[in-house]
Amino acid sequence: MESLLNLNDIVFDGLLALGLLVLAWSLLRSPDLFKAIVLFISFGLIMSLAWVRLKAVDIALAEAAIGAGLTGALFLSTLSRMQRGSRKSEPKKDRRPLSKEKSALDRISDAGVSEE
Repeated sequence: MESLLNLNDIVFDGLLALGLLVLAWSLLRSPDLFKAIVLFISFGLIMSLAWVRLKAVDIALAEAAIGAGLTGALFLSTLSRMQRGSRKSEPKKDRRPLSKEKSALDRISDAGVSEE
């Protein structure tokens, strides 16, 4: 009976790790910033569950409160300010999505490169 419980724990932990990897990959490859932020918040909540499974409840609480809660709220606030600012400066710009938008990972890598 104990080996069955151990097998269930192993399967659950494996699915948890796989879910974290899938969330991280889709977060980095998302072309939509709002979707990337929602995936980031989801990643933080699932990561806090992983910390609970590792019996690190204090780290899990910090991850849920700071990693998912506070940081996610700041990201959403920043995104709304960015969209408000772009509407004021360029009111007649075509806002339809491009066919090949850059992903969040591409935007991060482009931010480190300065054009001279």
